[in-house]
Amino acid sequence: MSDTNATPTPAGAQRLLEKLANLVIYVAAFALLGLVVVQGWQVFARYVINDSPSWTEPVTLLLLSTAMSLGAAAGVHTNRHFGFYLLHDHFGPRLRMLVDALVQLVVAAIGAVLAWWGWLLWMDGLHIKAAGADLPQSVNYLPLSIGGALMALFALNRLWLALRPAAGEGDR
Repeated sequence: MSDTNATPTPAGAQRLLEKLANLVIYVAAFALLGLVVVQGWQVFARYVINDSPSWTEPVTLLLLSTAMSLGAAAGVHTNRHFGFYLLHDHFGPRLRMLVDALVQLVVAAIGAVLAWWGWLLWMDGLHIKAAGADLPQSVNYLPLSIGGALMALFALNRLWLALRPAAGEGDR
């Protein structure tokens, strides 16, 4: 019995993007795990030993920004972000391909804007020290910039896949 939904093994640049996406997912997962550890320490230190550390808030915000930004980029790569699939499925093949291409262009544009402005905000606050931690005040914008760049990269890859003539009908 054969699986009709089997996807071919990615080659070349596709394989590299798959590895990058896996790395992004692992980093986002470790950021979430770190978030739990830091907040657990905050609660323990505050209520058990009555000595609340000041570094936990900026580190928590950095870990949350990292998990959110990289998780969004991974969602673009796997095409598991918000979509109107019920409407999409009623279109004919040509209109469906056009809509898929338009969606990926919009996502790439949003990712590029996030990357650009995130980078500018990161660079703008490098000289200001964050309260409570030895980090730049703008450190939370670095993951936003990286996540935006990855969103743009993954969306452009999905655009290329959507415009290929051999693109599968069941691929979302």
